[in-house]
Amino acid sequence: MNQKKPIKKKASAKKTTVQKRSKTSPIEFLPSLQSMESILAGLGSKGRGKRSAVDEAQQIMYDAWEAPTRQRAIALAQKALNISADCADAYNLLAEETAESIEDMICFYTKGVEAGERALGKTAFKEDVGFFWGILETRPYMRARAGLAQCLCKVGQREEAITHYWDLLRLNPNDNQGIRELLMPCLIELGHDEDAEKLFKQFEEDCMAVWTYSRALLDFRKHGNSPSAVKSLKAALNENKHIPSYLLGYKKIPRVLPGFYSFGDDNEAVLYAHANKAAWKATPGAMEWLTAKVK
Repeated sequence: MNQKKPIKKKASAKKTTVQKRSKTSPIEFLPSLQSMESILAGLGSKGRGKRSAVDEAQQIMYDAWEAPTRQRAIALAQKALNISADCADAYNLLAEETAESIEDMICFYTKGVEAGERALGKTAFKEDVGFFWGILETRPYMRARAGLAQCLCKVGQREEAITHYWDLLRLNPNDNQGIRELLMPCLIELGHDEDAEKLFKQFEEDCMAVWTYSRALLDFRKHGNSPSAVKSLKAALNENKHIPSYLLGYKKIPRVLPGFYSFGDDNEAVLYAHANKAAWKATPGAMEWLTAKVK
């Protein structure tokens, strides 16, 4: 019988707690992704004329992501901003590495979004809709906007965060950032079930645990302890059996979230429960139903 091979996947949800590294600790903020973008940027620049100030600043940011220490990374981000105030990634790094509060992070990410809008220009937001992530120059803006939305959600401004999430999906329907995993619990928690169904339909072929558990919760919200809800829950349990233990509090969600997970493993369960527990609690009877079904 064929069995699914575990695949390690980087967690899409970026932490919004302010946890600055020491001055000598290495930077670990998406190094592999940034390294790849740096290579692509280098290949794309061949044969072109003189680079713009924004391009020069972004090249410095590729070095900043790979800097050996937090102190060096911050210095490079500041250098990038001195070259171009339109370097969104510089604000993204400063949000992660220098912010003293969630409000500071919101300020940095807001500046990053504004910088990205200036750098891309109005034409990009008209002509490039639908495949934003496929254009390398859009990614700093996309990172800034996703970071801003997560921070807004963290401080309770979920409706505003939802607006950002939907627009990110409009710009990039392929959802390379995993925005749908952040948007779904917000919709359910706020009772936007019709929008949650719309989102589910948009990505109905997604069979990962985060989606199967969302399906089970939506079915319970609509039909209660029904055959359809029970069937959906069984499918979810088949994808990851560890999730109920964290949702129900049998296991404690760690303060430091894992950066990677494999399909069906404990890390995936931790990440799902951290992002979705509030949505389950916001659904009357859902926790009791889950308790009864997983005994």
